[in-house]
Amino acid sequence: MASCSLFRVLLLFLTLSGSFVQIFSAGIGINYGQIADNLPSPSRVAVLLGSLSVSRVKLYDADPNVLLAFSNSSVEFIVGLGNDNLQNMRDPAKAQAWVEENVLSHLPQTKITCILVGNEIFYSNDTQLRSSLLPAMQSVYRVLVNLGLDKQVIVTTAHSLSILATSYPPSAGTFKEDLTEYLQPLINFHSLIKSPFLINAYPYFAYKDNPAEVSLEYVLFQPNQGMTDPITNLHYDNMLYAQIDAVYSAIKVMGHTDIEVRISETGWPSKGDEDEAGATVENAELYHANLLKRITQKQGTPAKPSTPIDIYVFALFNENLKPGPASERNYGLYYPDGNPVYNIGLQGNLPGGTSDVSASNKTAFSVFSFLLFLIACFNL
Repeated sequence: MASCSLFRVLLLFLTLSGSFVQIFSAGIGINYGQIADNLPSPSRVAVLLGSLSVSRVKLYDADPNVLLAFSNSSVEFIVGLGNDNLQNMRDPAKAQAWVEENVLSHLPQTKITCILVGNEIFYSNDTQLRSSLLPAMQSVYRVLVNLGLDKQVIVTTAHSLSILATSYPPSAGTFKEDLTEYLQPLINFHSLIKSPFLINAYPYFAYKDNPAEVSLEYVLFQPNQGMTDPITNLHYDNMLYAQIDAVYSAIKVMGHTDIEVRISETGWPSKGDEDEAGATVENAELYHANLLKRITQKQGTPAKPSTPIDIYVFALFNENLKPGPASERNYGLYYPDGNPVYNIGLQGNLPGGTSDVSASNKTAFSVFSFLLFLIACFNL
């Protein structure tokens, strides 16, 4: 009897030990930012992400060192075309040259599946930049069509939630009126080429700006009363899902229900300045652990229950050169030495670093230790 009980307990332990190691195999992506002077080399990062079973990575550029380091891997990449390069993309020859250098030259060894043309363009008041976004996307798309890559590589851009004029209740979501002239043709283009609408959504900002009114449990996916949309009667138990549905509503106002909303960035800082409420290790751990649990369950939002949420977590590493408040430099899941900032089960392998023990080896060691403990308890 003792040996059978020991076997069942050991089997359960093995199952739980491996579950978090494989958590990214559910398709959750991660943002790989590099605004830092202390990050490990791309080749070491490739090993780290491989040990975590990460299958999707988003870059803010098309760093050839990164793309080369991940050649012949199973990782799919979003590569970024920077805001400062949008105006050049109006020129078909320059768009052709950019795609050939930054995408075509890496295929098929490195899997590039998306080009992110600009990031949070409408957060700026630069009208020239705003006017360049759609022509740049169209130009890049035409190059992909000419190269026969338009079915393999999608074209899109990412937006800050500041583009919303109204987000509460979610069914009343609308875009800012002064952005309509840009967003209407842009959304029409998304519908035409069947590409997703990406948003950078951070419930943390809502809590930081108004901690007295915004429930911490609501933004951290913790048990709470939530809110019910008075128009649709749909119930929301977390802010992120409400934000996503508000964007769906705003797109519907533009005449479209055929565009998928995906989250290109979301996260929670583990540290902040004194006036940055909620920026703690404990809250960051809760946000990411609860979010990952939801995603692995393939949940949809209340308004789109059959559409699993597609998310890229921000970010892989703390980036010490990012400007702004302290929180900006503390969004990473990992320190640059490969050690996790907090424990959500993502202990990977960064060669040559202090965390240079593979997840499988750590699991094996833990199982061995636990087995010794059980042997002592059962007197086996």
